[in-house]
Amino acid sequence: MKADSLRGHLDALLLAVLDGRKLHGYAIIEALQLRSDGALDLPTGTVYPALRRLERAGYLASEWDVVSGRKRRTYKLTRSGQKALAAERVEWQEFTTVIGGVLGGSTA
Repeated sequence: MKADSLRGHLDALLLAVLDGRKLHGYAIIEALQLRSDGALDLPTGTVYPALRRLERAGYLASEWDVVSGRKRRTYKLTRSGQKALAAERVEWQEFTTVIGGVLGGSTA
């Protein structure tokens, strides 16, 4: 998948992966890969700055935890993050409906 295709959608993807669970950064990257059947293979240099930005915005909370014997920063959605994710999902549905209408091949 082209990196340009993700522009403007990375925040929503990260929020969605964290919906209902707490994960450390590398587990977030793995979850994106798994949920996208390998199409999303984002580098840490893309994901970690975005996580920090979302935390500064109040959408994520983080804390240090021991995971598999290693100290790792884990992230979870805040109440604001849950609201932002809900809004992102609505916006995504509207976007895909509009673009699908144009690219779908119908000639109305």
